[in-house]
Amino acid sequence: MHTITLIPGDGIGPEITEAAVKVIEATGVPIRWDRQIAGRAALDKYGTPLPDDTLESFRRNKVALKAPLTTPVGGGYRSVNVTLRQTFDLFANVRPALSFEGLEVPYHDVNLVTVRENTEGLYAGVEHFINAEGKPIAAESITIVTRAGCERIIDYAFRYAKQVGRKKVTVVHKANILKCTSGLFLEIGREIAERYPEIEFDDRIVDACAMQMVMNPGQFDVIVTTNLFGDILSDLASGLIGGLGLTAGANIGKEAAMFEAVHGSAPDIAGKGIANPSALIMAGVMMLEHLGEQTAARNIERAVRSVIREGTHVTPDLKPGSSCTTQEMAEAIVAKIQS
Repeated sequence: MHTITLIPGDGIGPEITEAAVKVIEATGVPIRWDRQIAGRAALDKYGTPLPDDTLESFRRNKVALKAPLTTPVGGGYRSVNVTLRQTFDLFANVRPALSFEGLEVPYHDVNLVTVRENTEGLYAGVEHFINAEGKPIAAESITIVTRAGCERIIDYAFRYAKQVGRKKVTVVHKANILKCTSGLFLEIGREIAERYPEIEFDDRIVDACAMQMVMNPGQFDVIVTTNLFGDILSDLASGLIGGLGLTAGANIGKEAAMFEAVHGSAPDIAGKGIANPSALIMAGVMMLEHLGEQTAARNIERAVRSVIREGTHVTPDLKPGSSCTTQEMAEAIVAKIQS
C-alpha cells in the first residue's frame, strides 16, 4: 500500500484531481490518499497558504501528487510551489515533452526532457528594495548559484540520461554575460560531462537555445539548466507538443518527491467541467514510475495517448468545439486501461 499526500489545489485543481485519482485507481495499484490543502483554499480556511498539517503529511509520506495552486498576490506570501521545493530540498525539476499523436501542432516528433535546478538561482528569493525619501527607487535580486547545487543537478541530469537510455545532455547557460553565475554552471557542466563519456555533451547559450528549440527541437535530448532558464525553456517545450495542459513535472529530492501538473489554476474555467486532466494524469504516471509501479504507469500512458490520438473524448483545448468534459475524458481513459 502506497500512502500519497494529495493536494487538490485551487481553481480547476479539484476537478482534474478527481479525474486523475479515478484513472490511477483504475490500474489497481493500492493507494491511500492523504488529502491536504494548500494555496488559496488553505489561506481562506487557515489564514496561511501552506498549513503545518500539509507540510507534516508530505514529510511523513515523502511522495505527493499536487494540482495547481494559487499564490495570493501581495501580502508577503511566497510561492507555495517554491516553498515546498525549498523546504524539502526537491532540487531537480524534471519536465518531459513528448509529442502526442492526433494533435494539430507544429512538430510531431518532439522527445526531450528539461532538468531544471529547483532551489537556487533567482528563485532563491534574495531580493530587496533600495529606498529614498520613503519610496523604492530600485530593486535588487541576487542569483544564488553554488558549486554543490550545480554539481548535484548536472550529475542528476547525466545519471537520468544514462538510466533511461538517452544519448545527449545539453547544458544551457548565459556564461557570455553572467560570467560568475552562469560561468560556474558551465564550468561544472564540463567537469561532470567527463565522468560520462558514453553520453554526448554540448552547451548552448539560453537565448540561442530557445531559438533552436523552435527551429529544430529534434536536436535536443536532455537539457539541464538553472532555475529561471529552466522555467522558461520547459514551458517553451510544452508549447511544442500542444501546451501546458499536456505537461507533467516531477520535483525530486533525496528524501521526497512531488509530482504535479505544471499549468496554472485557470480560475476562468473553474467549475465548468472542461479542464484538460491530462497533465495531472501524466504526473500520476511519473509518480507511479517513482514508486516502482512500471506496469501501471505504462498502462495509463498508453491509454492517455490512445484517447488523444482518437480525438473523440478530449476536452475543448485539445479539439475546438468538443463538448467532452473533464470527467468524460477521464472515463474514456479508464475504459482504455480496463479493456
